[in-house]
Amino acid sequence: MGSISNQAFPNPLSASEEKDFLERRDQGEKFARQKLIEHNLRLVAHIVKKYENHTNHDKDDLISIGTIGLIKGIDSYKGDKGTKLATYAARCIENEILMLFRSSKKMRNDVSLQDPIGYDKEGNEVALIDVLQDETEEIDEEIIKKLSIERVAKHLDVLTAREREIVIRRFGLTGADEETQQEIAKSYKISRSYVSRIEKRALMKLYREFIKQ
Repeated sequence: MGSISNQAFPNPLSASEEKDFLERRDQGEKFARQKLIEHNLRLVAHIVKKYENHTNHDKDDLISIGTIGLIKGIDSYKGDKGTKLATYAARCIENEILMLFRSSKKMRNDVSLQDPIGYDKEGNEVALIDVLQDETEEIDEEIIKKLSIERVAKHLDVLTAREREIVIRRFGLTGADEETQQEIAKSYKISRSYVSRIEKRALMKLYREFIKQ
């Protein structure tokens, strides 16, 4: 993760390769799951570009959060509903990023809810407020978030004490409100960039545990 360009990611899978890896993922093959994640990381970078100029969150933060959303999407995707994997994963990635915005309690000061963020299937412009107010989302993000938190909590023992505490505070794993990197940095009397480095290192450790499953 971190500041990486699309060129740093593996190329997307072909339709036949994706189908093969999905079938192998369903059979519990960890390598197939890892490949599906790695070859869709380019999608995370593409979606992050839509938001990075409309928020005070660092691109690195958005990449980290978006990657967690991608992992959720790969793990929960069911091909029998007719939705393409990329479409489903993109929604999971965007949900994760939007949850970060909402939890930060700062989004309304950083970005206008009327700002366009893309287009729907008919080519109509979609504003951020349309996404936030959509009550008919295919994905119940609160359920997905709860499942993800439970899974993250199972792997916290791979982190150092400092990494573990920062991840718990950043993502509200104890049920408390999620904290920003700036808030955590202030409490530790260290720089926000240092907190960011610790968080990225911790997320990479957790990511490696995710793809082992």
